[in-house]
Order: sequence, then C-alpha cells, then structure tokens
Amino acid sequence: MKTNKGYRRVNWVGIYTLSFREINRFFKVYVQTVVAPVISTLLFYLVFQLVMKRAASPFEDVSYLEFLAPGLIMMNMVQNAFANTSSSLMVSKMQGNLTDVLLAPLGPIELTVSYMIGGIVRGLAVGVTAILILMWFHPFHIDHFGALILFSILGCAMLSLMGIASGIVIDKMDHISAVTNFIITPLTFLSGTFYTIDHLPQVLQNLTHVNPFFYMIDGFRYGFIGHADGYLTYGIYMLITINIILFVSCYKMFASGYRLKY
Repeated sequence: MKTNKGYRRVNWVGIYTLSFREINRFFKVYVQTVVAPVISTLLFYLVFQLVMKRAASPFEDVSYLEFLAPGLIMMNMVQNAFANTSSSLMVSKMQGNLTDVLLAPLGPIELTVSYMIGGIVRGLAVGVTAILILMWFHPFHIDHFGALILFSILGCAMLSLMGIASGIVIDKMDHISAVTNFIITPLTFLSGTFYTIDHLPQVLQNLTHVNPFFYMIDGFRYGFIGHADGYLTYGIYMLITINIILFVSCYKMFASGYRLKY
C-alpha cells in the first residue's frame, strides 16, 4: 500500500503473520530445535564440571564453571539463530513454496525483519531454557541484565541475518552445514568460550579482537559475572555495524530476487 507521496507503508500485519509462522514452525518440533541444543549445552557443562571442577578461574571472585556457562549458552544461542533462518529458506526453496511467500504483499524489509525475528526468538528460547536448566546444577546470578539482553539480541540478530543470506545464496543443504561446521562453530570455539584470551599469544589475541563472535560471548558473559576480556563499547559498535551491513544485504537480495526467482 502506498501513500499519496508514493512511499510504501510497512505491512505490520504481514510482519506479524510471517514472524508467527517462523516461530510456530520451530516450536512444532521443539524437541529438535530447543530441547536438543539445551541438552548439548548441559552435556558440555557436566563434562567440564567433572573434569575441570577445580580448574583455576581467570577471575578471583567467580569459579571456572561460572565463567564457562555463559560462553556455552551464547554459543548455542547464535548457532540456533543461524540454523532457524537458513533452514527455513532452504526448505522453502527445496519444497518449492518460497514463491508463495514472495507473492504475498510483503516487501523486502518485511521479509528480512520477519525471518530475523524468527531466528532471534529461537536463539532466545534456547538461551532462556539453558539458563534455567543450568541454574539447577550451579546457581549463579546476573550482574548486568541490560548487557545480557543487548548482546543476546545483537548476537542472535547477526546470526539470523547470516542465516538469511546463506539461505538465499546457497542452494544445497550440505553447503549450509559446511557454513556451520567450517565457519560458525570454529569462530565460536575460538572466541573465548572455554578460556580467557589473556592466555593466548599476542598474535592470536589481536586476531580475536577482530572476531565479532568474541564480543558476543564476552558481552554476554559480562552480563553474568561482571568481567570482560575486551572493550564492550567497541564490541557493541562492531556488532551494530555488522548487523546493519547484513540487514541491508538481505534487503537488497530480497528486493532484487537474487537466486530467488526461477
């Protein structure tokens, strides 16, 4: 719908409808999309609890397990945010029903926002569930709730947008798995999930400081324990900038129909 000045109004009903469809899609198989990642997080945590319960913590006022838990939670949150959007678009492509979505009265901005919301909600659902489960095994408190929410949303939004871009550009599910296995998983593992970067050689520390996954995990951990390895303000600016670039890229691909129109 357009106004007299020629500007198209945002289809809020369309955004709500498509977002609800995306959220409902993964909740229908919640055992696979929410429970399984939480169990994976719990298994990591229990193994480290058994093996490294007495390991020295990088910070004097928190235990190693308190240091570890936020990294494990955030790692699974962002991985599932990516999986939600990328798999949704890939399945729609393979089943041939993506055309139905593209023919709906939804512009590129509505499509981008709707898919992104679905990915963010799945990431947050995994995160909240994991926090509640881990609290049964090791009670911990939240030191900075605002930082926790901010880095959760920025991290899940970034991976959701990466998933949208991957789902548009890539035509095979195997290639989506390759992105997860060879890019996302290594970057999350090498971002201080299990350790503080102060223990790394200087060269690796410098490389880590340009890794956006490091700032997601570091900021999220700061929300819990009140300690950070990097500069949080710099991390916020970096994540916002990357999110803007990814959002515009996804918008352009939807607008042009790149690899969507056959």
